[in-house]
Amino acid sequence: MLDLNSLAEFSRANCVSICAFLVPANLLATLLSIIFVALRRPSHHIWQAAGIASIFALMMVLHVYTWFMIGVVMAPTYILLWLAITCLLTNLGAILFKRYYAQISELRV
Repeated sequence: MLDLNSLAEFSRANCVSICAFLVPANLLATLLSIIFVALRRPSHHIWQAAGIASIFALMMVLHVYTWFMIGVVMAPTYILLWLAITCLLTNLGAILFKRYYAQISELRV
C-alpha cells in the first residue's frame, strides 16, 4: 500500500536533488513545446511535448505542497510554485494556440 506520509518525507529529504532535476526539466520541456508551435509541428507532437512538460510541472507542484503541509512558507517554495504554474499555463497556451492556428489556416484554404 502507498504511504503518502513516507512519500512526502522522501520528497522533503531529497529536495535539492528533486529540484535540481525538475527545474531544468520543466524549463526544457516547456521550451520544446514552444519550439514545436513555432516550427508548426503536427498537433500530436505538441500534445506529447506539452504532456511530458505538464507531468514535470505537476510533480513540482506536489513537491512544493509537501513543504506547505509542514508549514514551510519561504520564498523558494513560492518561486518553485510560480515556475510550475507558469509552465503549466504555457503548455496549455501552446496547445490552444496550435488549435486556434489550425482553425485559422483551414479557413484560409
